[in-house]
Amino acid sequence: MPGITGIITGAPGQGDPVALKKMVACMIHDRAYVSGTYRNERLGLSVGWTSHAGSFADCMPVWNENKDVCLLFTGEHFADPSEIARLRAAGHVFHGDGASRLVHLYEEYGMKFFELLNGSFSGLLVDLREDKIILFNDRYGLGRIYYYQCDEGFYFATEAKALLRVLPQLRQLDMQSLGEFFACGCALQNRSLFSGVSLLPCGSVWTFHARQGIQKKSYFDPAIWENQGPLAPEQYYDKLKDTFHSALSRHLTGEQRVGMSLTGGLDSRMIMAWPPPGKVHLPCYTFGGPFRECADVKIARRVAAVAHQEFQVIPFSPDLFAEFPSLASRSVYITDGAMDVSGAVGLYVNRLAREIAPVRLTGNYGSEILRGAVAFKASASTSPMFDAQFLPHLQNARATYAYEANVAPMSFIAFKQVPWHHFARFALEQSVLTIRSPYLDNALVALAYQAPADLAVNQGVARRLIADGNPELVKFPTDMGPLGRSGALGRVREMWQTFTFKSEYAYDYGMPQWLAKIDHNLARLQLERLFLGRHKFSHFRVWYRDALAEYVQQVLLDPATLARPYLNGATVRQMVQAHVQGRGNYTTEIHSLLTSELIQRELIAPA
Repeated sequence: MPGITGIITGAPGQGDPVALKKMVACMIHDRAYVSGTYRNERLGLSVGWTSHAGSFADCMPVWNENKDVCLLFTGEHFADPSEIARLRAAGHVFHGDGASRLVHLYEEYGMKFFELLNGSFSGLLVDLREDKIILFNDRYGLGRIYYYQCDEGFYFATEAKALLRVLPQLRQLDMQSLGEFFACGCALQNRSLFSGVSLLPCGSVWTFHARQGIQKKSYFDPAIWENQGPLAPEQYYDKLKDTFHSALSRHLTGEQRVGMSLTGGLDSRMIMAWPPPGKVHLPCYTFGGPFRECADVKIARRVAAVAHQEFQVIPFSPDLFAEFPSLASRSVYITDGAMDVSGAVGLYVNRLAREIAPVRLTGNYGSEILRGAVAFKASASTSPMFDAQFLPHLQNARATYAYEANVAPMSFIAFKQVPWHHFARFALEQSVLTIRSPYLDNALVALAYQAPADLAVNQGVARRLIADGNPELVKFPTDMGPLGRSGALGRVREMWQTFTFKSEYAYDYGMPQWLAKIDHNLARLQLERLFLGRHKFSHFRVWYRDALAEYVQQVLLDPATLARPYLNGATVRQMVQAHVQGRGNYTTEIHSLLTSELIQRELIAPA
């Protein structure tokens, strides 16, 4: 995805322009990207960047008027309009409302500048007035920065592959992180999947000075939000209404066209209920599946109509199966192995979404921030597909997860779940277009800490917020049931939605092994057309068994795959054969196995 990369040697005249060029090149994932480099030999700095053309950060590098402060920034900053007015009143000159103004914000506020930033981002400041370099990221850590320090210098990048490209000694998997990947779906504690490569903690501001070395600090402490007292229910709701509306207004600014990724759920409907003052053109779209119009499509169409916005379905295409091998490889490569191969579908549909608008507004993180949803947990199972000597890493992963989860629930979500778990899909989608969600706005997250205990996980607040924004949007249900007064018919509808949701999961990912055999024997009846497609648009159990069976076998039955030291090759072979022959359901295992193997092939093996 768009980002920054570089080398800080701290020694005048040192640097490797060839290495920098290689680091930047492997971060260009689309012909539409723009890129560049900057070197300061006196400070021993070589840095490069990539960005989406026309995006907030498509103006790098930016300098102050005196040419003694330089900023390289990737991501976005969502500020109140008064910020621009204040800077212009102070005499600063900059273009539009993009990142070019941020260097002047640093001039005005110094190190307090980082606390003012609001969004998902990372960046580097070069302050020639004090001969210092400052590397930083957002307070949630969603704007990742990988780093590695050695005698030659401090290497950093928003994508790990940039480091692997020029430091071949890093091209090996860290077994502790791999155990966490298999058990939790991601590496924990700011580790990466690669031995020796770490992540800057969230809210970092690391200063490099030739005479003082590296000063590693944080500009934000979650305790500031944790120590806020809870608000009374009505006080909380009134503040939530104002804060949400303001946050949404900030996320609809900018020079690029914004499209709304609509679902049938609460969080995208809350956005549609509260457009900012004035007419806002917000084209809406929803991803469709192969069997029928799913609940998301049916409901999103109604939501868009009530909000007087254009709507279209991004349809499923059988072409996806032919492209799946390359898309799966790209998904793993782009996200440095953070996203599993199911990201191939996301890559496919988001490329189509980009044709509608280069910026995608979503309801992502709404249920997590406003209703405390925990989206990832440590698996308790110990699969026989692993080599016996690898099993302790799975056990350690579960213990690490339990340790990290022993914090304030909202802090776990905002400062651990978001950067460790949610990063994968964010990075994948951000590589194609710009992703925005008002639910990570600093003011809204801060307020979520003050939710009264009985409202923190209550959907009633969301329903009320929708009704106050647009009463018409509570007159029909979400994908999981009614919004307004439901009555007997509403309760029946809710029961039906719940049943179809659970039955679709049971027929797909959750199908028991014994039932998979029966389902295969009844293949001629095409029972998948009865159960699948009512809520989801991707169906990997059936796909791995049928359309993608050849690909699965080609990758996972390869002798090199079966010989990986952390796997029990004989068991992996049995599982793969059972799945493609319809004798079992190993969908989640195949996801992990394909992903780990593609990490080996796309990130570890290349020279």
